[in-house]
Amino acid sequence: MIRTAAHHHRTWWRAPLVASLPGLPCLALEYRWFASHHETGAFGGVLYWACGLLAFAWALPHRRALRPTRMTAAGAGLVLALLPMLWLMLAITASPSS
Repeated sequence: MIRTAAHHHRTWWRAPLVASLPGLPCLALEYRWFASHHETGAFGGVLYWACGLLAFAWALPHRRALRPTRMTAAGAGLVLALLPMLWLMLAITASPSS
């Protein structure tokens, strides 16, 4: 089947870009912080899944039919990238200050 221009999605890059702008610096910071302790700990899988989902969102074909998949992958990658930081802020907030 020959694809025409009608199947090409012109703004395919927006969802991965919006997720990657805050997600990649957080991932780099978290990976550096976990690597300084010589282990990724409980969040190791989360970091790798976040990287994989962000890369998957960029690698999908640029078709309009894959827009929901691209947005879901980018959103899930962003949530997983921010999860360790959010968990850290929650732990700091919940800890008793003495």
